[in-house]
Amino acid sequence: MSPDRILLARIGAPHGVRGEVRLFVFAGDPAALQDYEPLTDEAGTRVFRIKTLRPAKDHFVARLEGVDTREAAEALTNAGLYVTRDLLPEPDEEDDFYHADLIGLAALTGDGAPFGKVVAVHDFGAGDILEISPEAGGKTLMLPFTKAVVPSVDLKAGRLTVDPGEWAREEAPPPEADRG
Repeated sequence: MSPDRILLARIGAPHGVRGEVRLFVFAGDPAALQDYEPLTDEAGTRVFRIKTLRPAKDHFVARLEGVDTREAAEALTNAGLYVTRDLLPEPDEEDDFYHADLIGLAALTGDGAPFGKVVAVHDFGAGDILEISPEAGGKTLMLPFTKAVVPSVDLKAGRLTVDPGEWAREEAPPPEADRG
């Protein structure tokens, strides 16, 4: 995916039989989703326009222009809705970041030693997690994106500082007797 394309929502399963879709919105202000144009697929080739958007229990229900049947809605299941980065406002707070702005940053330790590179940002429900590919290679590390573990982010310089502490520790495999 191009770093200048930001995922704002993902289309879920159809809602009803008239072409409405479940929509899972990742934007801070879901209602603002209708203000962003153009909304496109990941490649930027297909354009989507939201005709209506209403909240539901744990998602939104949307009617997309040109999607009038359940079959058309089914064909869009799991499609993402993207905008170009330049259409988004700058974050309000100094410590707020778009995930896309963090991906690709160099991770350095507090003394300036290379630690790795941010390859993804995840949110499994308990806060953001940075996935970092270690400088020395090997499997990626998951670090919580908190002030304690990531004390500074410098987007202009393309780096962030990490204090991985216990988060970067390799866990020893359990003794043979403990293996099930």
